[in-house]
Amino acid sequence: MTSTSLTHQASAPLIKRPNTVAVGTIVWLGSEVMFFAGLFAIYFTLRSMSPDLWGFEANRLNFPFSLTNTIILVLSSFTCQFGVFAAERMQPHRTGWKPTQWGMVEWFYLTFIMGAIFVAGQVWEYASLVSEGIAIDSNSYGSAFYLTTGFHGLHVTGGLIAFLLVIGRVFAVKNFGHKEATSAIVVSYYWHFVDVVWIGLFLVIYVLR
Repeated sequence: MTSTSLTHQASAPLIKRPNTVAVGTIVWLGSEVMFFAGLFAIYFTLRSMSPDLWGFEANRLNFPFSLTNTIILVLSSFTCQFGVFAAERMQPHRTGWKPTQWGMVEWFYLTFIMGAIFVAGQVWEYASLVSEGIAIDSNSYGSAFYLTTGFHGLHVTGGLIAFLLVIGRVFAVKNFGHKEATSAIVVSYYWHFVDVVWIGLFLVIYVLR
């Protein structure tokens, strides 16, 4: 091989292909956007058919409690992203007790706890509403409310399971590497997505009554 060919190979630009796992996750989230768009369409259609019922039932919602629960979920997106930052610098575990020294595992543990609090709050809200006569089969409002928020709650639960799997993978491998960091990143994509969807649901259900 001549020096000319070696120089050509050295100067040739390197093509960096996108991560297939990240691309696949983004494509899948696109289908989830369509799914929740359908739920929003169902909610608005039923609401347009029964405006008086919506006005009466929506006033029975516990807005301060739901707002607090929403804030907890939104803040969990920040803790999740801090975990991603730790994963990107290849720091799976903490190096000290200060939050600035936490690794991916500690931030993801905190995110899991906050997400679990949100789900528990949602279950408590369901129990309170059922005791007041708002059930999934009581009227169109109940059906729309539990259908939209219930499917979102299932997605949050799926995210919690994903966090546990990513954390467990850290303890299962000897060396934290690119694959483990990628898993943390794609889980954060999903978690940010469910947080954004809930902000939309909260505004539609609890604010725009």
